[in-house]
Amino acid sequence: MTSIFDRDLPRNEANHAPLSPLSFIERTAEVYPERLAVVHGELRRSWGQVYERCCRLASALSRHGIAKGDTVAVMLPNTPPMVEAHFGISMAGAVLNALNTRLDAETIAFMLDHGEARVMIVDSEFAGVMQKAIALRKGTAPLLVIDVDDPVYTGTVQKIGSLGYDEFLASGDPQFAWSLPADEWDAIALNYTSGTTGNPKGVVYHHRGAAINAISNILEWDMPKHAVYLWTLPMFHCNGWCFPWTVAARAGVNVCLRRVEAQAIFDAIRDHGVTHYCGAPIVHGLLVNAPAAMKVGVPAGVKAMVAGAAPPASMIEGMEQMGFDLTHVYGLTEVYGPATVCAKHDAWNALDIGERARLNARQGVRYHLQRDARVLDTTTLQPVPWDGETMGEIMFRGNIAMKGYLKNPKATEEAFAGGWFHSGDLAVQYPDGYIKIKDRSKDIIISGGENISSIEVEDVLYRHPAVLAAAVVAKPDARWGETPCAFVELKAGATTTAAEIVAHCKQHLAGFKVPRAVVFGEIPKTATGKIQKFELRKQAGSAAAIDV
Repeated sequence: MTSIFDRDLPRNEANHAPLSPLSFIERTAEVYPERLAVVHGELRRSWGQVYERCCRLASALSRHGIAKGDTVAVMLPNTPPMVEAHFGISMAGAVLNALNTRLDAETIAFMLDHGEARVMIVDSEFAGVMQKAIALRKGTAPLLVIDVDDPVYTGTVQKIGSLGYDEFLASGDPQFAWSLPADEWDAIALNYTSGTTGNPKGVVYHHRGAAINAISNILEWDMPKHAVYLWTLPMFHCNGWCFPWTVAARAGVNVCLRRVEAQAIFDAIRDHGVTHYCGAPIVHGLLVNAPAAMKVGVPAGVKAMVAGAAPPASMIEGMEQMGFDLTHVYGLTEVYGPATVCAKHDAWNALDIGERARLNARQGVRYHLQRDARVLDTTTLQPVPWDGETMGEIMFRGNIAMKGYLKNPKATEEAFAGGWFHSGDLAVQYPDGYIKIKDRSKDIIISGGENISSIEVEDVLYRHPAVLAAAVVAKPDARWGETPCAFVELKAGATTTAAEIVAHCKQHLAGFKVPRAVVFGEIPKTATGKIQKFELRKQAGSAAAIDV
């Protein structure tokens, strides 16, 4: 029998609307049109102006035939056009593919083909690599290329497109009648992982997840209205951990930063009253280790978020000395960036710095609007004991999880096996429920906030004629957090040098993926010939680094 609460109470337009971050900028432009939205060099724009430009972008794309299901790729640093791309592209119904500006031409070409990009918006700084990537495309479908000439950029301006960005926006209607997606499950963004095997995987985000993680960011940080957010974290990393949408929801200020440098960050904090920023450990380390004179006049109370590696005691202590409040989060591309937070307790403040560092080094507990995050036995999918010792795999389920991998049903099925998203990270869970990573089953190296697939680097090493066997693991690095370390076993009678190995890698890999250290010798293997990476991690010092 139908419940009385299900009878004659249908869902309709009056009582139900799809969740989407597009509604955030619409409301903010209505309520706070005059409030400052974007700071970039000498440029200042209000939320009313940014919203109008987003409408123009959506309109111009629509006039060029871009609609639902089309991909618009962007190769942009943290500049105003990147903020606009996070709204204008999906207002046209299309999907934003924000490309990593540090990638090589071959990888970019694959992504353009795989994502079937129809439009490419490119900053002049990256025109060279983008031109090579376009030439390497296997697809023959037309690609509209739009040049962005950023006045803050001081390098050589190279144009490869048929239109300039401002010219393109001028052709759009500022009153463009965009609409929310018909279904909150519609795709809003496409992001690529560093694939552990073969090519990178395309992670598809939906409007619902983007909105929900953006709201969770507000809740985890107690982020107030009109927060001033400094863009140290690249917006191409999981759509800036969803913070373009978060800042819009709070009617905050996007302080754009083209290049991450300590002086520029401190200047921005002082000049613009920055209240919040996110970044990889390298960014926070950069600030902690900056000369004292550079820190003069920096106000206390700035909130910082760190992910990618656990914050060591020295970083926590250094941040405290500057008066900064550090929050540790954890996540993956597949869960929209951060999906757990090491939620701090007042009682921790009374502890010594070493104990606080130990507690804050944990990956923590689920985000507010994530349904669940826990450590499960990889075989049975049963929760491991909360003893801080029994290892399992971190798994997620709920609202903050991707639609799946683009054009890869097998990988999608495997990732969601048993009704959980499998992170690949091995961890323990403590009696208070807090999660802590102990090892990485995916063999991913996180260097300066960038994910590097060890298998991708190994594949290149094996192409060297002198190499018999190769293995790559993370090596702790004071600046980058960790960097690739290559263990190389040579063929009988073959000779080569570390410099030659590095030069070989540079021919095939983006710079940040190239090994910083090369170790020659016999590689430890099991009886069946499988390389024992854990032994190599011990040799490189990365096994100890994981266990903070």
